[in-house]
Amino acid sequence: MTAKITRINPDQLHEPPGYHHITVVESGRTAFLAGQCPLDRTGALVGPGDLNAQTDQVAANALAALTVVGAQPEHVVRSVIYVVSDDTTALSAAWNRLVHSPIGAAFTTASTLLGVAQLGFTGQLIEVDLTAALPD
Repeated sequence: MTAKITRINPDQLHEPPGYHHITVVESGRTAFLAGQCPLDRTGALVGPGDLNAQTDQVAANALAALTVVGAQPEHVVRSVIYVVSDDTTALSAAWNRLVHSPIGAAFTTASTLLGVAQLGFTGQLIEVDLTAALPD
């Protein structure tokens, strides 16, 4: 049996741009992915200084991690996106690139987008943290 996932936008809250305020999972197993970084398989940073290249690598890494546990982007129930920037244009660009990536369905759920001062690897510009309700 697949976990029932319900996404809700209450009338009392603003209409969000593509994501939902609330995601409810009724049953099943849950996978908590570590923050997916723009590193290749060898651990090297991809696209130093290039937010688009790093976003694409993060999306590829997240898809690989989801696949290993038998999940797809539509099984994601929570996402947090960290972008090294205080510029809303850069934050919006990262959001839009993720939404139009192979894992775009992951961002229709409860999502948070944050501008931060720094991430864990030198030169890292983006990281994505995902939680998925696993299908049985």
